[in-house]
Amino acid sequence: MVTYHDKNTENLTKNAVKGIVMERNRLLRVFVSICATLMVVLAPLSMGGCTDTEGIRIGLTQFATHPAADAGRQGFIDALADAGYKEGDNVKYDYQNPEGEATIEQSIAQKFVNDKVDIIFSFGSRITQQCVNAASSTDIPVVFCGVTDPVAAGLISSFENHPENVTGTSDMIEVTSTIDLILKIVPGAKTIGTVYNAGEVNSVVLAEQFKKAAAALGIDVSERTVSTTADVRSAAESLIGNVDAIWVGTDNTVISGLEALIKVCEDYSIPLFPSDDPSIERGGVACLGFDYYDLGYQAGEMAVKILQGTKASEISAELGNKFSYTINTTAAERYGVTIPQEIIDKALTNYGE
Repeated sequence: MVTYHDKNTENLTKNAVKGIVMERNRLLRVFVSICATLMVVLAPLSMGGCTDTEGIRIGLTQFATHPAADAGRQGFIDALADAGYKEGDNVKYDYQNPEGEATIEQSIAQKFVNDKVDIIFSFGSRITQQCVNAASSTDIPVVFCGVTDPVAAGLISSFENHPENVTGTSDMIEVTSTIDLILKIVPGAKTIGTVYNAGEVNSVVLAEQFKKAAAALGIDVSERTVSTTADVRSAAESLIGNVDAIWVGTDNTVISGLEALIKVCEDYSIPLFPSDDPSIERGGVACLGFDYYDLGYQAGEMAVKILQGTKASEISAELGNKFSYTINTTAAERYGVTIPQEIIDKALTNYGE
């Protein structure tokens, strides 16, 4: 058999081989690119849990727009940031505010659960109850803040050794010291008025403690209850002429309508003693209480432990650990009272300066 070779045939053969090699190399590059892409996409799935790509998701909520709640939320965020969990970096926050609407609170709590957030932070009793109820059948931990009595509110069975996937910080105040403060500023006071929402478990608990402590000191307590902020003014007016001072606990309803209470007290020279720092700034005389930023920061430190692997049930709920005097000397003048120098000297903050 004779095989013929010529120059044209040889060139055609070389070009064909060259084309095959180039196509093979192109396909190889495509294959390598696809494999690399799959490695990037599938790697997080093999690692499980939160990844740098996915980030940590935290649901934030509070009972309403309120200076104490706003401060507590910011303290929580700052505590996580100080521990390396920063928004926009490795944390995504979902902030939802029901503005006191119970049905919206339920929707927010369920949204967090449906979104499978890693932690829920809630400020206030009722909104926390909603979050705890919604998350009860999941492994989502709830960290609360600004709940006076979390046991009475049904959030945890005890401050320590509780089985619930819940922990946080309480703003329970020391009522005997509060009454002592009032008596130093309003010496000779015989009757102290108080206004609160009987529908708030924490407010009822605190009012009972206040009445018990006052009775032990020979002080009468005249109480009025409200259901909404619109009731605050009329409740305050019903105390005119019957009390020497008015004390308000950490009641969310009353504090939300505080300006109406302040107006009545100023008009009739009834010294007003709220229990939190922002309310003193708004026009109260003095308190021995918490800075809610610190209380939120304290709760944030608990959240950090959870993110690092500790179960919420293994973290004891805590009382606020930073008490201080907050005063407003300008407001005191409007009520016709004088804050003793010894209290002014001890005060961490004076909003009257």
